Amino acid sequence: MRNTDKPKKMDFSSENNGNSADQGKIQRHQQYLKRLERLRPIDDDFMRCVFNDSERLGEFVLRIILDRPDLIITSMQTQKDMKMLGGARSLCLDAYGEDSDGKKYDLEIQRDNRGADPYRARYHSSAIDVKNLKAGQEFTELPETYVIFITENDIFHAGEPVYPVERINLKTGQSFDDGEHIIYVNGEYEGTSDLGWLIHDFKCTDAADMHYKMLRDRVKYLKESEEGQVYMCSVMEEIRTEGRTEGIAEGIARGIRKNIVTLRRVGTADAKIKSLLMEEYQISAEEADSYLGSV
Repeated sequence: MRNTDKPKKMDFSSENNGNSADQGKIQRHQQYLKRLERLRPIDDDFMRCVFNDSERLGEFVLRIILDRPDLIITSMQTQKDMKMLGGARSLCLDAYGEDSDGKKYDLEIQRDNRGADPYRARYHSSAIDVKNLKAGQEFTELPETYVIFITENDIFHAGEPVYPVERINLKTGQSFDDGEHIIYVNGEYEGTSDLGWLIHDFKCTDAADMHYKMLRDRVKYLKESEEGQVYMCSVMEEIRTEGRTEGIAEGIARGIRKNIVTLRRVGTADAKIKSLLMEEYQISAEEADSYLGSV
């Protein structure tokens, strides 16, 4: 998964520009700086960098979205991996925090409407539950959770700044009170409320145009200071490298699936195929079973 916590510093200096590799680094550096100029906080990779190592900024944003000025965030991680066992789909949360009362917060940036699908919100909530209830604990010990999607578009087309989603008893009309909260923030909303100004700032490319000083200072640091630019260019270099790695990995996966089909056609038993896959590709028995089940 992509890691915006501690990217490796890349040498983009022009001192050693005598070969094509160095020239390539310099050219990418210039491309990254141009891309950085266009980035906005509502762009998910940039938002992760904005929140990285900044609990107070995460707290500030959540206070406005939830209208809870007394909220105290005690921890916040970006790129929080939620690894699932038994072949279940894992997640990487954009920003994951906890407050002084033990409540959990998952803050997701989604420019594509499909990324904010209700089923995804449901799965995020369930994944957080699974990770926060240990063997032997009572179900009532589950923490209260908030899954918050900040979407670029008004996906519900009702013009509201925020769409809270809660379970209710359809017969009585009363809240189900299971501690699960799903909230959609409308990135198209325009207004002069605290939330309206926050959404405005999320869509700014220039820090000088931002309303809130805390967000303005963080974006200005990342975009305009030398240290911030080096950090952002390193993040973008890692994204480029990981994209190439993921492409290679997908090519290997396609090759494995193709080999399974070929071996089955000539009558090779799955048990034998599994053994061959483990030996040839140095994968675990569980991974081999997953490939066999996918074809």
